[in-house]
Amino acid sequence: MAKLKNQPPTAQPDPAPKAVDPVVAEFLAWSREERGQSPLTVRNYAQALAEFYPSVAPRPWWSLEQRDFRNYLYRLSREQKLSPSSIRLRFAALRSFYQYSLKMGRIKINPVKGVPLPKLARRLPVFMTEHQVISLLDAPHRRWAMELIKLARSSGEKKRPHFAWNEWQMWRDAAILETFYSSGMRLNELIQLDRKTVDWSNGCVRVLGKGNKERICPLGEPALQALRQYLDLCPFETKWLFVSAQGKRLNGRTVQLFLKTYLKLAGLDYKLTPHKLRHTFATHLLEHGADLRSVQELLGHSQLTTTQIYTSVSVERLKKVYQGAHPRA
Repeated sequence: MAKLKNQPPTAQPDPAPKAVDPVVAEFLAWSREERGQSPLTVRNYAQALAEFYPSVAPRPWWSLEQRDFRNYLYRLSREQKLSPSSIRLRFAALRSFYQYSLKMGRIKINPVKGVPLPKLARRLPVFMTEHQVISLLDAPHRRWAMELIKLARSSGEKKRPHFAWNEWQMWRDAAILETFYSSGMRLNELIQLDRKTVDWSNGCVRVLGKGNKERICPLGEPALQALRQYLDLCPFETKWLFVSAQGKRLNGRTVQLFLKTYLKLAGLDYKLTPHKLRHTFATHLLEHGADLRSVQELLGHSQLTTTQIYTSVSVERLKKVYQGAHPRA
């Protein structure tokens, strides 16, 4: 589930805020423990419910009718002028809460069901070309070479530059970028990896995805080589695969920030996110002949329709090639 609008971006979410309402707290606990929802999803549920309830308080949750939610929809779209995605995010929390209440026998009808939500604009995933990916994957090595040149030039100076970045960190960053592109995993999946999840003999890694579903992601030889170099040089003995300069598990925000550094160094749009590497992974697989069902399994999508958006990207690209190359296009 996406992050609520106007909340600071983070890939390692804080725990969901404590809900004063015991009914909501029970629902959040069920979402987390029974459904296996991610901490980010549970936090967003809590925020959405806490945001909605003051508009109908002090009426109890079970007395609300569909018109209350239609009125809420009107306020969100006309008065607050929220985007369709932000509105749907809030209603996803409300719908899930009432589905749970229906399951528990507290209501007979879900009052959110049937509320007409705004449609999302169909957007094709943004991805990088293979040439751009190569430039990005090479960026940590280029940065390290620049640091060494800087150090060599200052060898005769009394005050030498401070080295805040070490070779093991260069290999860590290179391994992270290679792993992203090689596996197509999500940012939160990557930072949760521990060293035991890597199967060196079979060249793959066990990933715990959404809903606590485990899948196997193959890793290419460049990714495995970068991981070996990183782990050989890493000064910390810890369970986590990717660690910070303090030896703690690397957080998502740090990964997002250093990705921006490498995007700039590679001459690419620094606004690209780790998720765009996931889009790139899927698009390149399909362009090179992978079947849709295999890509679905590699990405960890529960529905094939979620994966099918990448076929549209490939078709659109083929159309452009055709238009530019065919004499009678």
